[in-house]
Amino acid sequence: MRLGSLAYEQIKERLLEGGYGPGQRLSAVELGAELGVSKQPVMEALRLLSADGLVTIIPQVGCEVARYELQEVQDFFALFASMEGTIAGLAATRCTKAGLRGLDAVSARIGHLASETDPVARSHHYRLLNREYHARIHALAGTAVVGEISHRMWDLSDFLINTSGADHPLHAALDARHDDHETIRKALWDRDAGTARREMELHILGTLSVMRPQQL
Repeated sequence: MRLGSLAYEQIKERLLEGGYGPGQRLSAVELGAELGVSKQPVMEALRLLSADGLVTIIPQVGCEVARYELQEVQDFFALFASMEGTIAGLAATRCTKAGLRGLDAVSARIGHLASETDPVARSHHYRLLNREYHARIHALAGTAVVGEISHRMWDLSDFLINTSGADHPLHAALDARHDDHETIRKALWDRDAGTARREMELHILGTLSVMRPQQL
């Protein structure tokens, strides 16, 4: 993997985990020292992250973690919910039993996180398994192009959640989110496209309640 790509993945992971706050300045020199690379790969990574909407590059000033207004966040999740709902509806009509069993396995692993008491570990593992759960639904829908667009939207969703100011928001929300997953999973097994789409839209829109109340 090229150094720029490696730096991109490492910095992005920090951003998605809420390692930096909105508006925080990011120094290419300092990041390079932390990652063990020169300034150039970091600059390349920051340009890619800017295209993803995770950082903002200010000419002649530097780079900072992206900041979003409340209306922008609400608009994003409305659009995101519509897309994920469409994908879930398609998955209900195209899914296979083998694919659904794979989804069942991921959902079971999420359910097992209920016994995890460490908020940091619980939030981290849920974020990763949640992405896998939804990626399985994308695979069931068989929409590669839409899935690629959605992947970037999932990055922004994770970023917005974990930079909302709430303390480990995914830790507190895990049980309710898992209940949503189970409802969606049942609709997929029932081949009920309407319910799958509706429940997925509600699930994504419900993300707003996971974030800090003063941002809603």
